[in-house]
Amino acid sequence: MTSTDTPSFFARFWLALVVPFRLLFDARFAAAVVTARNPALPAPAPVKAAPEPVAPPAPRVSLTDAAPDAALQLLGLFQREGRFVDFLMEDVTGFTDADIGAAARVVHDGCKRALDAHFTVKPVRDEDEGASITVPAGYDAHALRLTGNVVGDGPHRGALAHRGWRATDVRLPKLVAGHDGRVLAPAEVELA
Repeated sequence: MTSTDTPSFFARFWLALVVPFRLLFDARFAAAVVTARNPALPAPAPVKAAPEPVAPPAPRVSLTDAAPDAALQLLGLFQREGRFVDFLMEDVTGFTDADIGAAARVVHDGCKRALDAHFTVKPVRDEDEGASITVPAGYDAHALRLTGNVVGDGPHRGALAHRGWRATDVRLPKLVAGHDGRVLAPAEVELA
C-alpha cells in the first residue's frame, strides 16, 4: 500500500465506527474479513447484488448571463424616486434609530412609487399568512418553497409563512441609444 492509498484520519475514524456493526450484522462481510486476515481459508462465495434502479437523468439546467440593463434601470429608478442607493451607501452608524427610521420612510415612499409606476406585483398565494394549506405533489417549485420537515413527494400540509410576490406586468421605460445604465445617478454640481 502506498502513501496515497492510506485512508485519512476521518476515513479511518468512520471505518472504526461502522465496521464493528457490519461484522456483527453482515455474515458475508465478516467472512470476507476473516478470509482477508487469513488467506489460507477459502474465499466466501460471491454474492450477486441486485441491480441498482436507474433513475432518469435530471433535467439539464441551462445557465445564461442576465443582461444587466433592466436591473441597472430599476436601481436607477429606485435612486431617482427614493434615493435608495444614497441610503444604502450612507454610513448610518452615527445616526439615531429615529433618524434612520425617518430616512427609511422617505426611501420606502419613493421606491414604492417607482415600483407601482413600473410593475404590477401580486401575491403568489391568496390565502392569509398563517393559513393552513395543502401543497399537491408536483407543485411549482419556482412559486413555492417548502421549509421545515419536507419528506416525500407530497401532497404536503403546512402553514403559509409568506404569500410570495409575482410580477404580473413590467413597464420599464425604453432606453435611449447610448444611455449608460451604469450611471445610477449623475454627480450634481451646483454652480455659483
